[in-house]
Amino acid sequence: MGKPTGFLEYARKTNGAVSPSERIKNYEEFHPPMTAEERQEQGARCMNCGVPFCQSGMQLAGMFTGCPLHNLIPEWNDAVFTGNWDHALSRLRKTNNFPEFTGRVCPALCEAACTCGLYGDPVTVRENELAIVETGFREGTMKPQIPEVRTGKKIAVIGSGPSGLACADQLNHRGHEVTVYEKSDRIGGLLMYGIPNMKLDKSVVERRVHLMEQEGVRFVTGADVGGTVPAEKILAEYDAVILCCGAKNPRDLNAEGRASVQGVCFAVDFLQSTTKALLDNGLKEGTFLSAKDKNVVIVGGGDTGNDCVGTCIRHGCKSVTQLEMMPKAPDSRAENNPWPQWPRICKVDYGQEEAIAKFGRDPRTFQITVKKLIPDEKGNLKAIETVDLKPEKDAKTGRTVMTPVPGTERVLDAELLIIAAGFLGPCGYIPEAFGVKVNARSNVETKPGSCRTNVEKVFAAGDMRRGQSLVVWAIAEGRAAAKEVDEYLM
Repeated sequence: MGKPTGFLEYARKTNGAVSPSERIKNYEEFHPPMTAEERQEQGARCMNCGVPFCQSGMQLAGMFTGCPLHNLIPEWNDAVFTGNWDHALSRLRKTNNFPEFTGRVCPALCEAACTCGLYGDPVTVRENELAIVETGFREGTMKPQIPEVRTGKKIAVIGSGPSGLACADQLNHRGHEVTVYEKSDRIGGLLMYGIPNMKLDKSVVERRVHLMEQEGVRFVTGADVGGTVPAEKILAEYDAVILCCGAKNPRDLNAEGRASVQGVCFAVDFLQSTTKALLDNGLKEGTFLSAKDKNVVIVGGGDTGNDCVGTCIRHGCKSVTQLEMMPKAPDSRAENNPWPQWPRICKVDYGQEEAIAKFGRDPRTFQITVKKLIPDEKGNLKAIETVDLKPEKDAKTGRTVMTPVPGTERVLDAELLIIAAGFLGPCGYIPEAFGVKVNARSNVETKPGSCRTNVEKVFAAGDMRRGQSLVVWAIAEGRAAAKEVDEYLM
């Protein structure tokens, strides 16, 4: 522990942010870093408590708290405080393959479990993590680590999202020959096309991919395994195959007119369209799904819905409204949600901040859903009809369900409707092509406590196995699969 009184002497301080009115003018990241001295003070706040819940990664009250990667947080916080950045990086890399990703987009399960947060403010764990790895890249200590010995074993990783990249990184460093197949035109999966550029600049993803290439990982883009690339070919050529294709099957909207009205899209397509056009041609008009001058309604109140809000505002939308089925969470912890459980509270994210700055109001409406889509004479969306919802106990199951309230129908102008209601599992043709079983939730079924499928030498990891989740969980899944594959091969 670097400074026993650090948490008493220094207040929590986070990276600043470009004002909402300024940052909506571009698609750049908007959190400038602190100075090294300021960051060292934040590292000094770590108490090195006897039971570091921050790195626990355990389930409490049905939700996880603490880091799923079990990052050695007190160790590298102490190294940050003492200015030993190289040592901090070496400890961070032991458990986290991609801290430059989690340091930007993770909701910081570690901070929710920080002991400092019991009666005060938690340590800035996520930003400390980001500072460590960015210092490493800047000072040249993040160098290629090329395996000295190769095993001769060939492994195919299908999908280049965070789970696929983590799996490939681990197995490559064990000396195996790893090839990563990606359906899209760029490597990164949801890191590339599912997360907007202002949250995760794509040069950060490309930098890591380039480093992995230098270390020996082979990447193949435009390869739709199970589609244009036969699964049989992959199975014949490789000693092991890991399916890391994500959960890309979006949940649809059950509303009158959904099948016939034009002007409706899924959030994953909307966000990918913007990022691809941004990288390809600087968002040339007509090359992406645009919200410019449109009244936009987004169905879904989670992180993806928030990303759509921020993206629509940057497009120049006329208005944006976010519809959330569930009741609004409390603004502070409820008594039945104590530390170190994950705090079930209502947060105002960057997209909502920007909507407030642009339109003068929070875009979210709670306990509401779309009942009907209203087209114009050409069949294009011009408005939606909503209905309020109320929670009721289902008599058969005892579960709480949201049911429509008669007489609460309203009409909202809308020329674009974006569905950000989550995902139902992987695209069905991939499990089918490899002959692997899926469970009742359409995720790939694996043996209990294992990443192994019912098909010999075929494994699965990430959202494809776990269901829609966080980047940090995808990395943990990829690491677990890599360990099991290595043991299987060796």
